[in-house]
Amino acid sequence: MAGQEFIKEMEDHLKERMIPFWESLRDEVYGGYYGYKGFDLAVDERYEKGCILNSRILWFFSNAYRMFQNERLASDARHAYEFMKNYCVDRDYGGVYWSVSYDGRVIDSTKHTYNQAFAIYALASYYDAVGSEEALQIQSVIEEKCTDEWGYLEAFNRRFEPEDNDKLSENGVMAEKTMNTLLHVMEAYTELYRVSPDGRTEKRLCFILDLLADKLYNPVLKRQEVFFDKTWNSLIDLHSYGHDIEAAWLTDRCLDVLGNQGYSDKLTPITRALTGKVYEKAYRERSLLNEAERGVDDTTRVWWVQAEAVVGFYNGWQRQPEHTEYLEAAKEIWSYICNHMIDPRPGSEWFWSLDGGHRPMEKPIVEPWKCPYHNGRMCMEMIRRSSMQNKSDKR
Repeated sequence: MAGQEFIKEMEDHLKERMIPFWESLRDEVYGGYYGYKGFDLAVDERYEKGCILNSRILWFFSNAYRMFQNERLASDARHAYEFMKNYCVDRDYGGVYWSVSYDGRVIDSTKHTYNQAFAIYALASYYDAVGSEEALQIQSVIEEKCTDEWGYLEAFNRRFEPEDNDKLSENGVMAEKTMNTLLHVMEAYTELYRVSPDGRTEKRLCFILDLLADKLYNPVLKRQEVFFDKTWNSLIDLHSYGHDIEAAWLTDRCLDVLGNQGYSDKLTPITRALTGKVYEKAYRERSLLNEAERGVDDTTRVWWVQAEAVVGFYNGWQRQPEHTEYLEAAKEIWSYICNHMIDPRPGSEWFWSLDGGHRPMEKPIVEPWKCPYHNGRMCMEMIRRSSMQNKSDKR
């Protein structure tokens, strides 16, 4: 079967490098996982613990347990869950904080829709892994506190009063809405609907898919716009290659889970166009470029962009088997990751990024955004897809 050998390499990498690396950051004194490991591989045990990082670690170990049924992984997931429940959740105003200290004191009480979405994503997977119904209670926060008539707002103070979206605005703009947040609300709701389907989540997923098709997608340039004002007017000429290839496969995944033929007919041409355009514009030197602002490419190779490209191109090949170039791209990017992105030093994981000459940039190995979510999910998603492909081939 096409791709089996390189997917087996990913499974070995997940078991032998990634899982042990993140387990080594388990904080047995204060709970959760240490929030920082520098480029020099020194752990700062008193660094703040980002709640997004904790959610992503919870997601990672929950899904690793679901895949391998190793009770140690269930314990790892439970360790992240207990820290979230005890320290990251605001018991007075609801929702999840942005960050807490190493010992659980609130540092940044910002409530961000993006952050709430990742909590839902993680808790839904945890629910599926260990059956904790307590894990399914944050969706109402997003729907009651974080929406307006046009979609999802972004940043709030602790009391859910809107504030500037400086945490997810970049490239010199202050966005009232972002493609990134909407994409990950969709991702979270897809997982929630998969493990606990109900009409409310189904309705909101349809609403989000309409926004993706009618507001975010640029049919002329065959890309998603990135930063918007309140009513979805684009603020900048920016093509985020990593987000587009990620959005293509996450949307296809949502369509599979939702099972609504009308939305599949509406969105499938878009996911195919996104995949094709990213391949055309950004696949260079066996890897994926980062983004293009006003037509100028950023040639940095970022860890999460490479991981999403592997899944995205493999998904593109599975949906359109005649496009064998997508399968080859997935294989070649994995080879690039092995040769350049994975840090060969003992006690490390992946470099954050490489410069245009494919040399590591001196950025942290772990910090509030550097997590096991993208690359861990790549490994697990590819293992899952390969297994399903094998079953299909044998019929």
